[in-house]
Amino acid sequence: MRTLVISDLHLGSRLRHDVLRLPAPRERLLSALDGIDRLVLLGDTVELLTRHPERSMHAAEPIIRALGQRMGADREVIVVPGNHDRSLVRAWVRAQGSRLVLPDAIVDPDATPALSRLLSWLAPARTQARYPGLWLDDRIWATHGHYLDTHLIPESSIGMLRGRSRRNAPVACVPVQRYETRRRRGRAAGDSLGARLLARPVGTTLETIAELVRAPLPHLPGLLMKARLTSVTATLLDVQMRHAAVPAIVRVANRLGIEADWIVFGHVHRRGPLAGEEWAAQAGGVRVANPGSWLYEPLLLDRATPPHPYWPGGAVVIEPGREPRTVGLLDDFGSAALRTETAKR
Repeated sequence: MRTLVISDLHLGSRLRHDVLRLPAPRERLLSALDGIDRLVLLGDTVELLTRHPERSMHAAEPIIRALGQRMGADREVIVVPGNHDRSLVRAWVRAQGSRLVLPDAIVDPDATPALSRLLSWLAPARTQARYPGLWLDDRIWATHGHYLDTHLIPESSIGMLRGRSRRNAPVACVPVQRYETRRRRGRAAGDSLGARLLARPVGTTLETIAELVRAPLPHLPGLLMKARLTSVTATLLDVQMRHAAVPAIVRVANRLGIEADWIVFGHVHRRGPLAGEEWAAQAGGVRVANPGSWLYEPLLLDRATPPHPYWPGGAVVIEPGREPRTVGLLDDFGSAALRTETAKR
């Protein structure tokens, strides 16, 4: 079975950086589905962390329908929600409670109205939803990867690894539900900043600083581009990803009792390993791969040319008898063909 894994489409992105809204990138992805038996949408397919999630669903619908039509009735699409589209399964996760123990649970297709709608758009393809991940074969586990945030400080995909894990030290396994409840602790609805500071002083302080840094500052992108500092931004983010996010996702797998040779995850928007790159095996010999994103992010790509770790259009291909490999489906596209009119302005 040939499998194509894509992640972080962020369809309906408020900043309009999602390149699949453009006809040429969309047609390239559809063409890449020829000869593929199974398509995995590995999280953050639709941008639902917004004040108007219905707008994102409206923007995503024609693209999702095109994917389902191209796959056809004899092939399968699997949806694995991430943190930006977690509302697809949030009610189901809460209803499962302590019963949510498997790292590849099958989600009821009618778990939420939004999930039911999204899966219906994929017709006539066969569909299912899994959470928080799925086994692609008996040695490859895939997940969106947002659980890794809990091993970083601040609890964000951009952060420093919390402590160090000894390579041969025993790991206490935890149920999936532990990851679902950890970040809610001390952050229940209505909790004030003061209450969170009392509960988690260091973590809350760092998280607050990170949120301020990531806040939309209208003139910041232009200033960084003018000063030609965007390449520095991408380099620093890349170092952080390799030395913090990658060990963190392996730690997640260890704590969930995952015994895999490969972990495929998204979330950090960094495709890899690229051709010619060697990503060292992590604790226990586990190797990792990331399909990257389908976002054109100007702060990371100003004056950049492909192949580039943050260039949109990445995917992971999994074929019988071969190791997972990453491909750049849009690496022959120039930046002018990938930037929406909003991004160009």
